[in-house]
Amino acid sequence: MKIVIQLVLLVVILALGWYVYDSIMEPVKFKQEMKAREAKVVQHLKDIRNVQYFYKQANQKYSGSFDSLENFIKKGEIPVVKIIADPTDTTFVRTISDTVGYVSIIDSLFGKRPNFNVGNLGIIPFSGGETFKLNAGKIDRGGVEVGVFEAAAHYNTLLKGMDEQAIINLISSKEDIDRYPGLKVGSMTEPSTDGNWE
Repeated sequence: MKIVIQLVLLVVILALGWYVYDSIMEPVKFKQEMKAREAKVVQHLKDIRNVQYFYKQANQKYSGSFDSLENFIKKGEIPVVKIIADPTDTTFVRTISDTVGYVSIIDSLFGKRPNFNVGNLGIIPFSGGETFKLNAGKIDRGGVEVGVFEAAAHYNTLLKGMDEQAIINLISSKEDIDRYPGLKVGSMTEPSTDGNWE
């Protein structure tokens, strides 16, 4: 009888030990998975920012549509500019710019990424197919109209399928300090193309 009680106590101790270990490791696992997901989302946001930069160079405005950005990636071109010193300037301060050709956007920005899929530019990784919120427009800064854009992924979307209470706590902590509860690049209120992870 004594051996049976000892075996039962051993099983209970092992179960409690596993429960304690799992409860300690759960926030650690959440943070690790969140960081891995954020890294992929940040890469998408950097890609969107890069494409927006060249789109604005070609069209004098940012795009508020992923369809137009994807079409621009497929068909757009970047001028290749050669800059040389002005031969008439003895101080070698002035330069002359000469366009020597054009390179396609897709080759220039994504040529070294063989697995890049243009159709996935606006899709938030791990979201089940949901897209980034993309806005573009103009704001007034000191009497000058400035083009702006913003692409954002809320934590509810990019952390989909993870511990719901941990997501609620994370969102609440960001909202308490007036920060966007997710990842975003650009701003619709400031002339900035910075990401909130930078």
